[in-house]
Amino acid sequence: MTHAPALLLSTISHWSDPAQRAAWTCRAVFLETAARNSVGPLGEDLKWGQPAWRPVKPRTGSTLRMDWSQSDPHQLALFVDCKTDLAERMRELYPDLPSNDGRRRIAFDLRADLPEQAVSHLAQMTFTYHLKPALTG
Repeated sequence: MTHAPALLLSTISHWSDPAQRAAWTCRAVFLETAARNSVGPLGEDLKWGQPAWRPVKPRTGSTLRMDWSQSDPHQLALFVDCKTDLAERMRELYPDLPSNDGRRRIAFDLRADLPEQAVSHLAQMTFTYHLKPALTG
């Protein structure tokens, strides 16, 4: 993936092919969702060794992290701040997602189609978390 920070490229390049494809799809969804919701540019970096995205503008939104592990090779996990209600809200809105601990971890089965609408909604809620409630859907 071009134009991605070197740390993300390096980290994601060690993941399985299905995890890499899902990661780059998620990244595209994150960037498009941030642009569509006018939250400004996203910072892209590693947080706790995991690819992470967060609006650059202060007091806009929260961080959305991603991880894949060889110990659970068929899942790609997204993580939200455990001090938010984002995972709980996602569980209420998308009860059919395969894995959501209701606290911070939402995972997708890499053997199925990526639920892009749910990923986009999670990104929208995360990147606008500190804005007016009407904007966070």
